[in-house]
Amino acid sequence: MLGETLKLLREANNYTQEIVSDYLGIKRSTYSNYETGDREAPWIILEKLANLYGCDLYDLESEDKDVLQGVIACAFRVDSLSVEDMKQVAAFKQLVMNYMKMKKIAAK
Repeated sequence: MLGETLKLLREANNYTQEIVSDYLGIKRSTYSNYETGDREAPWIILEKLANLYGCDLYDLESEDKDVLQGVIACAFRVDSLSVEDMKQVAAFKQLVMNYMKMKKIAAK
């Protein structure tokens, strides 16, 4: 399920395996193995992917299609992003996610 979700989110964002693997600092073949389920992704990689896609870590494992559709709806679709651009997008999405969490906590 995780591999399918990674592929779904990558494609929804119009990213190639090459650019995602460059962003993660790993070989493309290693990333491909995460998507096919031939290899388990380490925690730090999953954390970076969650930041890149603007979702919580546990959303990557979610079987709830509504959760994934929400993440896909917020996909940042731009052609030809550099690795540095992707880092900036991920940092911004992480900032927004943290703000939303703090807002929920403050509302309680």
